Amino acid sequence: MPMTPGDKRPLCEICGKEAIGIQSLGCCASVVCADHADPTLRDAAPGETIVGECCTFLRFDTSADG
Repeated sequence: MPMTPGDKRPLCEICGKEAIGIQSLGCCASVVCADHADPTLRDAAPGETIVGECCTFLRFDTSADG
């Protein structure tokens, strides 16, 4: 998985921007940026994991960044 300079955070698998989290939609998981994230992932708090019937969203915790 491509990482940002300094290996702080993964890059979006779609466009290469800094990723905000991982979304698993059924059988497929993707590391995505805010532009490509499902609204559920975008609305999640940093560090939050949301588990649905067939979807899981993990928002990266940004509190340690910087």
